[in-house]
Amino acid sequence: MAEKLNEESILGWMRRHVGWKHEGDVLVKDFSLGSFRDSIVFVNRLASLSDDANHHPDIDVRFDRVRVSLTTHDAGGITEKDVALAEQIDFATSR
Repeated sequence: MAEKLNEESILGWMRRHVGWKHEGDVLVKDFSLGSFRDSIVFVNRLASLSDDANHHPDIDVRFDRVRVSLTTHDAGGITEKDVALAEQIDFATSR
C-alpha cells in the first residue's frame, strides 16, 4: 500500500507545480479548455494516463472546464501515486 505524504512534502511539491491545490486529503487542479469537445478530448487523454498508471482521479466536466481530483483512498490521502499522475497530466497537457 502507498504511504500518505506529509504536509511539508505536499506543499513543497505544489510550489513546483503550478495550478494544483491541496483541499483536505485531495490534490485538485482546474483546467479551462476552449469548448466542450476540447474538454472531452482532454478527459479521454486523462483516461489513458490513468489506466496506464492504474490510478484513477475524480473528474468533473463543466462545459469548457475540467476539475481533476487526486487522492489515494486506501492510504487516506495524497501519496506518490497522486503526485506522479499529476505530473503526467501536466506534461500531457502542456502546450
